[in-house]
Amino acid sequence: MKYLIFSDIHGSAETTEQILNIFKEKKCDQMIILGDYIYHGPRNPLTQQYNAMKVAELLNAYKDKIIGVRGNCDSEVDQMVLDFPCGNDYALICDNGVNIFATHGHIYGPSNLPTFTSIDLLLYGHTHVYEISKKDDTILCNPGSITLPRGGNPPTYAIYENRNLTIYDFNTDEALKSITI
Repeated sequence: MKYLIFSDIHGSAETTEQILNIFKEKKCDQMIILGDYIYHGPRNPLTQQYNAMKVAELLNAYKDKIIGVRGNCDSEVDQMVLDFPCGNDYALICDNGVNIFATHGHIYGPSNLPTFTSIDLLLYGHTHVYEISKKDDTILCNPGSITLPRGGNPPTYAIYENRNLTIYDFNTDEALKSITI
């Protein structure tokens, strides 16, 4: 299974269209979206491409291809316009013996790993800063943000396939960081 992993869309229809094109071009099977789909949040600027209903329309066309989790800017009202489940704080995925824990990062994250399940790979967003690191036996991956990156970083996303995880620059498609699990 080939997963496209991204986070923190914050209502940008333009970046949503672009990431869905990447999904098709890279022939991914599913996408894991780590929250903050529609609302920009009180700390983030409203982008010129902000169009909540267009983002919902674009994502809903792929509803059977999305594993989604709730971000800190997502609400019950968002779930009313999104046709795929995205109200849970986390999703557990087992891919060829690799236990993947997908979450937004505001509840569970590198400093608050869940203790109720075994995890090989923790996927989280929230900070808008990409990273791949290791904590004990767990690989930590934040794909960054496709819309509002922070820390002087470019917009980024990740791809996971066959125990290989790579973060890519959203604008150039250059691989920035990789790890084998």
